Amino acid sequence: MKIGVLAVQGDIREHANMIEKIGHTPVRVKSVETLNEVEGLIIPGGESTTISKLMKKTGIWEELKKKAQEGFPIFGTCAGMIVVSKGIANYPQQETMGLIDIYVERNAYGRQVFSFEEVLKFNGNEIKVTFIRAPKIVKYGNGVEKLIEFKDAPVLVRENNILAASFHPEIEDDPSVHQYFVENMVAKKQVK
Repeated sequence: MKIGVLAVQGDIREHANMIEKIGHTPVRVKSVETLNEVEGLIIPGGESTTISKLMKKTGIWEELKKKAQEGFPIFGTCAGMIVVSKGIANYPQQETMGLIDIYVERNAYGRQVFSFEEVLKFNGNEIKVTFIRAPKIVKYGNGVEKLIEFKDAPVLVRENNILAASFHPEIEDDPSVHQYFVENMVAKKQVK
């Protein structure tokens, strides 16, 4: 399958490597045309305001919102989670896409110098994940499924066709989260 990685800013190469590792074809998405060639999209970590501005500039923002309403699978990691969220508690003026019923707090786990790794349980296995200026989910709706929790807060969530992670699953060597996205969401998508 062709899995898109939004290629405007952030951990593009690392996500592309994970998609290759699980046997699929990564496509760097920089335009609406390339967005329409893929079966799912990863919005990587980076800087959420920059990612949002570049998505709007290229037309990807509006096209992706339409596609999401039709069931198109999207996976937002770190800054990507902020982009797809309903809002930002500590930066309410920053526009988000509102694709998943979560509200986040930017940089809630500390500044970059306080980045850390954790081993967390996912699908019955332990996986190592990295938190870098990570957002925290501070509020979520009833339809949001908590897949991983850390210190009483969800850090990997799913609502229908949207998956969002506070952490960076692409930095470590374990492709479990990417595999979940591709196998349980992209391969099983039900476009409306």
